[in-house]
Amino acid sequence: MQEDRLIAKNDPFFQPVSALELARFAGVPSFMRLPVVTQDHPRFADVDIGILGVPWDGGTTNRPGARHGPRQLRDLSTMIRAMNSATLVAPFEAVNCADMGDVPPNPVDIQDSLKRVSEFIRVLKSQNIVPMTAGGDHLVTLPILRALRDDEPLGLIQFDSHTDLFDSYFGGQKFTHGTPFRRAVEEGLVDPQRFVQIGIRGTAYNLDDINWGLEQGIRIIRIEEFFDRGIAHVMAEVREIVGHKPTYCSYDIDFVDPTYAPGTGTPEIGGPNSFQAQQVIRELAGINLIGADLVEVSPPFDAAGGTAWLGVSLMFELLCALSQAIQTR
Repeated sequence: MQEDRLIAKNDPFFQPVSALELARFAGVPSFMRLPVVTQDHPRFADVDIGILGVPWDGGTTNRPGARHGPRQLRDLSTMIRAMNSATLVAPFEAVNCADMGDVPPNPVDIQDSLKRVSEFIRVLKSQNIVPMTAGGDHLVTLPILRALRDDEPLGLIQFDSHTDLFDSYFGGQKFTHGTPFRRAVEEGLVDPQRFVQIGIRGTAYNLDDINWGLEQGIRIIRIEEFFDRGIAHVMAEVREIVGHKPTYCSYDIDFVDPTYAPGTGTPEIGGPNSFQAQQVIRELAGINLIGADLVEVSPPFDAAGGTAWLGVSLMFELLCALSQAIQTR
């Protein structure tokens, strides 16, 4: 995989602005310095991967701030260069990538915001544009899955320190950032037999979420098993679980140890370092990915931007994996 450069599409319009030509601190920031292509743009239908923001954290149960994630991620993404020097993937040459703008959220209405996200993603899907989403809290993944599901449930790879499989919070509230994947299974959006969670850890209210997940057939890989077995071994099992059918990847920044990612709402100690956070994504090569997200970057808890820099670096790794998937379909 590392030896094979992707065949270049290399459309000049879709190339990011190079820091060799314009300093990174200059110009209007877009995701990875790519062109901004909104739905009324004449090149909209030519986009292969659309990077979008969902600046919304209406599902947050404790420390808010992820609504500011997409803006800080855009700003820090000006540091990204065009090629992955480890895998030799050059996604901006291989496929047409663009910043699609933000889903306009409704900060006072959860259901309306979820509807808006699904509608935005459906427009992209209608043009065969693969979404790479920057959250936002983890509830934003639910409406994305609603929009992407086709004839059969999707496979799902979730990097996270929490299962997000709880039934409800606060006396029956079904839609929080701790419930999206329970809803996704119940709604038939995700096949629990092709659903794997990696990195689960931390103190617990109880084991209801984990027990429910195991009863459905979800593969839950706790952090102890992750470190005991090693990345290559674990990710080989992940690839076997999801197989070759359409699969989505959701990456919560709190999968990473808070030493490296303090800017998130619910940090848990004992996680992977920043290099290991990259490695697990590189092991997604060969999976039939139809979309991905990076969620729960909360700038108020890391105003200097280190967490956002890590987050957008992981988005670039996900972008590489998505570009590989597109070219092999």
